[in-house]
Amino acid sequence: MKILITGTTQGIGKAIAEKFLKENHDVVGIDRQKKSIDNKKYTHYECDVRNKDMLPDIEDVDILINNAGTQNENDIDTNLKALIFITEKYAFQEKIKSVLNIGSASAHTGAEFPEYCASKGGVLAYTKNVAIRIAPYGATCNSLDPGGVLTELNECVINDKELWAKIMDETPLKKWATPEEIAEWAYFLTVTNTFCTGQNILVDGGEAINYHFIWKDE
Repeated sequence: MKILITGTTQGIGKAIAEKFLKENHDVVGIDRQKKSIDNKKYTHYECDVRNKDMLPDIEDVDILINNAGTQNENDIDTNLKALIFITEKYAFQEKIKSVLNIGSASAHTGAEFPEYCASKGGVLAYTKNVAIRIAPYGATCNSLDPGGVLTELNECVINDKELWAKIMDETPLKKWATPEEIAEWAYFLTVTNTFCTGQNILVDGGEAINYHFIWKDE
């Protein structure tokens, strides 16, 4: 199958791309940074997803995974508006099997930067909208909403012993997910799953039970 993934140069997006490549799918990545995956079945477009007029023409996408995102940096433009641009351009066609939006546990709790929470809350609502409109194609649309994930973006708290201890106090399972764990969820929801649709799947180690946001002071 042809898998289109945004934000593939690092973190969750890169792990998802590598999972699908491992399963022998053709993967197309869109990212504003240069290619970081070396695989003959991977095609990379260096492009800012916020610029809908510059998005490449890619036909016959089987699975679309909207992963590209920012945190406290033009969040609504990137996390919500660009996600809508991408989905409307590539998803609504006969080949589509599944759309997956990478949301956030913060959309469920509101416990993070205001614009970030708003952007990810919009993703939850838009996911349900797409699920209704894409159902005639026999396709599913869900959001995968992680809590803490061990990525470069989060190193400022991961490497701070005091803050990390507080975060673990808020997390019943006493750990964060790896990008590879989130990639397994993404694969399941888009390839294995054929019936769950319009749902917002919270994967956060139980953190939302407490929902106290902890971050490093500037």
